[in-house]
Amino acid sequence: MAEIEIGKVTHYFGHINVAAVQIVSGTLTVGDTIHIKGHTSDVTTRVDSMQVNHVDVREARVGDAVGLRVPAHVREHDQVFKVIP
Repeated sequence: MAEIEIGKVTHYFGHINVAAVQIVSGTLTVGDTIHIKGHTSDVTTRVDSMQVNHVDVREARVGDAVGLRVPAHVREHDQVFKVIP
């Protein structure tokens, strides 16, 4: 499977397992699979929901800062890739 970089983690909220991601290229849609990769992070998950400014959205575009629930700890500056089946 191919992957394209779409963003970077800007913050991780450990008490609610949410990563704040800045979208820098392409789009991200609910239902997409993402891969978060960093020095100590390697997480692949499906996007079940996301929020922009505490409002549920179905799609995020370049410039959006989205909140995504993640199954494991990720760190600031981790790269976020969209998995292309």
